Amino acid sequence: MAYLGIDIGTSGCKALVLSKSGDILATHTTTYDYARPQFGWTEQDPQLWIEGARASVGKVLQTVPADQIEAVGLSGQMHGFTPVDAAGRVVRPALLWNDQRNAAEAADIVALAGGRDALLGMTNNDMLTGYTAGKILWMQRHEAKAFDTVAHALNPKDYLRFVMTGEYATEVSDASGTGLFDVRRREWSADLLALLPFDAGLLPECHESDVVSGQISSAGAALFGLRPGTPVIGGGGDSVIQSLGTSVVRPGALQTTIGTGGILAAALTSPADNPEGRLQVFCNVAPDLWHCMGVSLNAGASLSWLARLLGTGEDYAALVARAAEVPVGAEGLVFLPYLNGERCPYPDPNARGAFVGLTGRHDARHMTRALMEGIVFAFYDIYQLMNRMGIEKSLIKASGGGARSDVWRQMQADVFDCPVVTTVGAAEGGAFGAALLTGVASGAWSDVAEAALICRDLSQLDPNPATGATYRQAFGVYAGLYPVLKPSFDAIQTYEAGA
Repeated sequence: MAYLGIDIGTSGCKALVLSKSGDILATHTTTYDYARPQFGWTEQDPQLWIEGARASVGKVLQTVPADQIEAVGLSGQMHGFTPVDAAGRVVRPALLWNDQRNAAEAADIVALAGGRDALLGMTNNDMLTGYTAGKILWMQRHEAKAFDTVAHALNPKDYLRFVMTGEYATEVSDASGTGLFDVRRREWSADLLALLPFDAGLLPECHESDVVSGQISSAGAALFGLRPGTPVIGGGGDSVIQSLGTSVVRPGALQTTIGTGGILAAALTSPADNPEGRLQVFCNVAPDLWHCMGVSLNAGASLSWLARLLGTGEDYAALVARAAEVPVGAEGLVFLPYLNGERCPYPDPNARGAFVGLTGRHDARHMTRALMEGIVFAFYDIYQLMNRMGIEKSLIKASGGGARSDVWRQMQADVFDCPVVTTVGAAEGGAFGAALLTGVASGAWSDVAEAALICRDLSQLDPNPATGATYRQAFGVYAGLYPVLKPSFDAIQTYEAGA
């Protein structure tokens, strides 16, 4: 028997089949795009997820037949708001995790809660722009007629669960990212929901991540080619569950993820207080674990943007190879990766990207290297907050598409001054973590710690002290730019909004 993990990502759906011995038997990714109707707005048609899942699952079932799939686990982009009516129809395109339109609504929720300290007392998380709660309130205010038909507010993977099983449900890690969840008690925050103007009944029943929350229905079986009755577990939000896929399940290691966005994460054995609310402290996918992370909205997506901008037709590997020809520090060129606003360490939807230090001798190679370094500097900026919580950096487990790049991993080793390791399955993201957790739920492994043992190391890059000294100087410049440019970002947003 084998375990199927499905990850509803921002740019594609990945399906992965894992054996009981921990071998990846099959994997396939189907890509799709998302819409950007305005600056800071990102939307996606949920039908893209369903068609992507059908294509990817169909492909892996050609290698591993459906009768060998013991259970299914789900992962997906977090914070997305998929509004569904009472008949299960999608009311409007989903508002994605990196959608920044709800800044005013997020601020109003903080006010309704009685201020940031009161909100942190209820949920241990600030109401960051982009969280699901602000999107729900935005739709209620700005699309009232359509909102009146909404019966269920689902995150992306939980919409897939509904289509597969007919059940409306979520689990604790994805629920944490709505901004409406008490992560200390691992339940919806009744105190906060009582203060908000929308019906708490919109939210689905919440389970622990390894709990079976549905079975493949006859309709789901017809759509996806799976056996009717196959159990579907809760799964996890991608930012959380992929830490299982890199064996970051106990304190002592950091995880970096370079996908569409960038994530720096660590495992916690208790829900540490989040006094500034700038980090995210969520429930992890095991009942005795929590998850601390900071999320940058712009990582791999920034490299995609630059590739389009340069228009050379080169793939990412070629761009990165040419960037490696440039000295460390990109000869004085620094990049702020805030192309779609930012979340951490600066929760600022007005933040903009910037190349600073351009001269006539810089070329595309310098821009690429500066962009890659800027994304690693964003991770280190987040780490400054984590370190104040007592989180240390002894080792980094690299994951996501960016982990395939030796250049990017060496940058991380040098900036953080600690080894950077890749592990089996890490590049497969949330689908691998979901398949692992499905094995835990099915009894193949006793707990997540045992499951994580199959994530053996593949590579290690150690820090270069000389390069690290240069990066410390460059990071000092990087860290000083946002405070100086913040008034300019706000002024740009003001005149752009009035145009």
